Amino acid sequence: MSKYKTVIWPKVILFGDSITQFSFQANGWGSEIANRLARKCDVVNRGLSGYNSRWAKIVLPRLINSQSSADNNIAAVTVFFGANDCALEDKNPQQHISLQEYSENLKEISKLLASAGVSADKVIFITPPPIHEPAWEKECILKGNTLSFLYRRIELFFTIRACKDHEYLFICLPGGTLNRLNSVAGQYAQACVQAAGQCGTDVLDLWTLMQRDGQDYTLYLSDGLHLSEKGNQFVTEHLWALLERRVVDLPLILPYWGDVDRKSPESSLLCDQ
Repeated sequence: MSKYKTVIWPKVILFGDSITQFSFQANGWGSEIANRLARKCDVVNRGLSGYNSRWAKIVLPRLINSQSSADNNIAAVTVFFGANDCALEDKNPQQHISLQEYSENLKEISKLLASAGVSADKVIFITPPPIHEPAWEKECILKGNTLSFLYRRIELFFTIRACKDHEYLFICLPGGTLNRLNSVAGQYAQACVQAAGQCGTDVLDLWTLMQRDGQDYTLYLSDGLHLSEKGNQFVTEHLWALLERRVVDLPLILPYWGDVDRKSPESSLLCDQ
């Protein structure tokens, strides 16, 4: 066993759905936050594409818990759900979560974080962004058509085989349709803001900020739901305004290269900071 103390980086954990998972792509808000915090703390992406707040609540204890020594030095956690919860129940029952349950799930997530040693002052809730319905409807139709094409290929394959036996196989093809509305996303955003107030956490209200003063919020979206490059920049700047005070006093980990003792580097590099 090494006689030297292991260097443990503090962590900022990004917990959310696809908007978080995709945030480490080029020019993503997560990668930009990680860049700003290099040598100060690890930024950990725990984005789970397609997840809603119910599933998030269930898996959270598997991701962060007080029994893990690695989780004892968390500087901040972002909680970014709602874009899937607000899916219309009749169009997308798999992901839809009622407004009331969504609010309760956020509160439960806050309690689970607190039980894992992450106090409310380290937590930042993020509301779903606005939805540009025409663009998202096109995306839904495209996805539906792609799926239908795949089913048609399967249908053709099986029909050819079935015809040999003088039988026919019928497959029901799902069609793409608009499954989210901006007004409904706004209700979930408001519920997130209210839950944050009740839990004592900070909140970044993207739904309101991106539409403030009548600005063209569609520039922030790549497909009507997910973030464009400009949208990622928007999240970066507004999130950093909330995050900075939580990490501003974190020291640079390990000495600056110019401060390393050239003749005895061990004296600089192996000492506890």
